[in-house]
Amino acid sequence: MQQTPQKLFELFDQGTEILQAALRSSYLDAMLENAENIIDGHVAVEDGVPDQKTVAQLTQLYKELDLPAASPEAIRQVLQLSFLKVIRKDAIQANHQMTPDTIGFLMAFLIEKVSDFDRPYTIFDPTVGTGNLLTTVINQLQKANSEPVHGYGIDNDPAMLEVASASIALQKLDVDLFHQDAINALDIPQCDLAVADLPIGYYPLDKNTSGYQTRAQEGHSYVHHLLIEQSMNYLQPGGFGVFLVPSNIFQTKESQTFVKWIHSVAYLQGLINLPAELFANQGAQKAILLLQRHGGQSKQAPKVLLGEFPSFKQPREFSAFMQEIDQWVKTNLK
Repeated sequence: MQQTPQKLFELFDQGTEILQAALRSSYLDAMLENAENIIDGHVAVEDGVPDQKTVAQLTQLYKELDLPAASPEAIRQVLQLSFLKVIRKDAIQANHQMTPDTIGFLMAFLIEKVSDFDRPYTIFDPTVGTGNLLTTVINQLQKANSEPVHGYGIDNDPAMLEVASASIALQKLDVDLFHQDAINALDIPQCDLAVADLPIGYYPLDKNTSGYQTRAQEGHSYVHHLLIEQSMNYLQPGGFGVFLVPSNIFQTKESQTFVKWIHSVAYLQGLINLPAELFANQGAQKAILLLQRHGGQSKQAPKVLLGEFPSFKQPREFSAFMQEIDQWVKTNLK
């Protein structure tokens, strides 16, 4: 009988707690060491640390922890719960927060509906962080489509990439990770899909933005505009980009340049606000932006997908809205 994600997490967390005490490290370092032990199949010892008693304790614990029998999605949940504990225990800064599952599943649902591959395909995330969003989407796509998917993740934070690397290895997913600033030229091929929970704010290195059409005429440029432009550059003709953006993305003074650029390279196929209840105030509300690169079989949808997801507390209305999206795809994109 498979262990539940909660049981898997409890056992995994015990290993992290034991290692944190033995190594006298941060919770993040202990979690990564714990994951590496499981990936390698043995407890790593350096200069006699951890001691033999701890090694024996961990070895027994790993025998009880049946990760090989768990689904990739269950393993992703274990790593997600572990990182949430890292945030609490190590007081990790706010920009390292993970995309909540509710949002990840909605983005995955939309990607699943607009894409239908009868061949191996590729997806990338230019702000991959811990890999939670990318692996959520890949796991959902794999349930809906048996074709193999290869992922790419880019991030300039080595600590977050370590978490992503451990998560991907434990889930046995086919994903390559790159440590770099995603505003610079990327080391990836053109892909079929892009997904990102975009950072919001200004990009400080103006010199790096000289080739961007969405850069500000004066002062710093919006990093989310730049990352959307960069993502579309690395999509195949007809490829879809699905981005988590501020709901007011088309209501700022920079939006005129941004919209002009969109029309030059892509079709604006949809903008759906997330439920207002997920955000502390209206100004913080976010939306899912759906863009499709020009070329291939792509065309402008006769009716752009606009609206707002109903509250999760209204399951009937929420289900009806999801069916409306399904119908919109069939009548506007297929």
